Amino acid sequence: MTLTTVLCPLDFSVASAPLVRYATTLAAATGAELRLLHVLEAQPELPVAGLSRPLDLDIALQLANYRLEAEQEGVAVTTAIVQGEAATEIVAEAQRHPADLILIGAHGRTGLTRFLMGSTAEAVVRTAPCATLLVKTCQADEYRQSA
Repeated sequence: MTLTTVLCPLDFSVASAPLVRYATTLAAATGAELRLLHVLEAQPELPVAGLSRPLDLDIALQLANYRLEAEQEGVAVTTAIVQGEAATEIVAEAQRHPADLILIGAHGRTGLTRFLMGSTAEAVVRTAPCATLLVKTCQADEYRQSA
């Protein structure tokens, strides 16, 4: 399989930085374009004391920082911010900007939490028009050693 475009959706959780590093390494090794995506989901309006600039500007700045990080490794990077339900918009983006691979972080929720909150990664895997790679980001010492 030849990779030309890797789509990497980000939610800006603590798992995002390691996910971008993983995606950057993969894109650099294959010569693929890296497309970083953030989905703005509907949120209840909450007054935030001390917010000095709009939240969407913060999101754009975070995406720009991740883009710069990947470009410094020689990777061609594009970014997008869309609105809607995360899983639906990730799959739609993979169709709008044809992706060969969606590289998505898995938070590892199970049981009741997953049932109540749903799983964006699971929905993407089930409905994606291309291959998907779930990356469970954890500390290096948390990965299992193979025997």
